Parts: sequence; C-alpha cells; structure tokens
Amino acid sequence: MNNSVSFVFWGGEPLGVPALNTLKKAGLLPRLIVCNPDRPSGRGQQVTIPKVKAWALANNIPVFQPDSLKDKENLAPLTEETYDLFVVVAYNKILPAWIINLPKHGTLNLHPSLLPKLRGASPIRSAIVRNEKSSVGVTVMKMAVAMDSGDILAQRATDIANDEWPCDGLVLDDILAEEGALLLTKTIPKWVSGELTPVPQNHDEATYCGRIEKKDGELTLDPDALPTKTAAYDMLCKIRGYAGFPGTYFFHDGVRIKITSASLSSLGELVIHSITPEGKKPTDWKNYFKK
Repeated sequence: MNNSVSFVFWGGEPLGVPALNTLKKAGLLPRLIVCNPDRPSGRGQQVTIPKVKAWALANNIPVFQPDSLKDKENLAPLTEETYDLFVVVAYNKILPAWIINLPKHGTLNLHPSLLPKLRGASPIRSAIVRNEKSSVGVTVMKMAVAMDSGDILAQRATDIANDEWPCDGLVLDDILAEEGALLLTKTIPKWVSGELTPVPQNHDEATYCGRIEKKDGELTLDPDALPTKTAAYDMLCKIRGYAGFPGTYFFHDGVRIKITSASLSSLGELVIHSITPEGKKPTDWKNYFKK
C-alpha cells in the first residue's frame, strides 16, 4: 500500500464510494472522510447513514459529518492535523476559500464532465438529457471558490459507442465514477510531487447545469400518438438521462404513470416497453394500453 499522501476525502453520491474503492486498490487511503450528516429517509423516516460513511466505517477510517462549514470552531478535525491534500468527489456543500487552501497542496476536485462544459450539480444526467455526447468525460481540477472554475490538472474523454447512446443515467454514473477515480489515482501522486502544471479553463466556453428536481421528470405524452423522429429522440434522452432519479412520468386519465424502459424503432418512433402506474405493479405498455 502506497499511503504516503496524507489526504482528506470529501464525498457523496453517486461517485463517492466507487472512487474510494478505486483509490483503495491503488493504495491511496484517506486519513479522514467528510460526508453529509445522517438523515431520515423513506416513508418511515428512519435515520440512514450516507453510503460514504458506511464505507469509511467498514475500512476503519475516521468520519466527520459537519452540518455547516461556516464556523471554524466546529471544524477541528480539519485543522488539528496538517494534510497534504483535500480531495472532493460529489460533496454537495460549498467549500469556503480558507478550507480549499488549508492543505499543503490545496484541494482537488473530480468533476464528471469535460470542463468547462457542464459546470454545476448535474453534469452526467444533463449530458444525456441535452444530448451532449461530446461533453461526457471526467476532469480533475485544482479547486477554486467559483463553481467548477479551477485550473485543470487532467482530463479524460469517455468513448461511448453510438448504439449505446443515449446512455442510461445510472449506467453512466458508474462508468464515470470508475474512470474519474482512475484518473484521480494517477493525478494525486503527480500533483503532490510537483509534476503537473495547472491549465486555466477557457471561461468563455463554459456551460452550466443546475440541480435536478422531481418535477423535471414530467413528460407531455399522448399514449395514442407517441412522438417520432427528433421529438422521439429528445424524449428518449430524457427518459434514459433521468433513470433512477427523478425518473420520467406522465399523467393519463388522472393516473401518474412512470416510464421504466423505452427505445426507438427502426423508423425513429418512440417505443415504450414497460411502465409503473401509480399504486400498481410494473406492467407492459401494450397490456396497459391495449384496446
């Protein structure tokens, strides 16, 4: 195990745990893991620990779960020890400048797009929904205060075959988590040893994506006249891009119907294979709408 780099890992979903697994295989284990506090979830509002925390406990690594990053007095685990580096992967709080600059070699951030394209909270899903295949990839940057604006240390484009695009969002989450973590394992030692020169982003080429909300998954769809050609392709991008969360759905005769599988026909028509009507079990589209 090459654990000579003393670093803190700041992580969340969906990239945090896959990144930690890959870093561990490369002999790069964090001294401390920072993640969100435990939160109630589900219908029963049972308190659930973040997946990153579960990983930390399983690997005997200390965990820090701050509610806020504003009060230095409550952030002693970050300041009591001198670290070489902070590494941020899908952590959903904004780090203030003093934290970014606290470690000897600053803070690195793994971002799942080819920056400066798709800065923001939802680059993976937005790339699919917007049909921006050329933006799919991973970037390791030196973190700056302005969102995703830091100098680039390494990038890797993700090659996706045309017949695999548009991707399922959950699948692309996993692909970019793995590729991003591999890029981190190569970048961290080189950065700490002074082998890399940061390259400023071209801010004039920046594009942005916001946080995805449940309402974004609603489709305007007529079961008797499914879209064709460009409209069908655009809707398929949305269906696949929003897989998992928020999912895509439409309303028919007052019933909320979730789409779980779809494709395009050889003629460019949208084909919906399976659905889940609200309050019912998953079913086949043709059976539900048979005449």
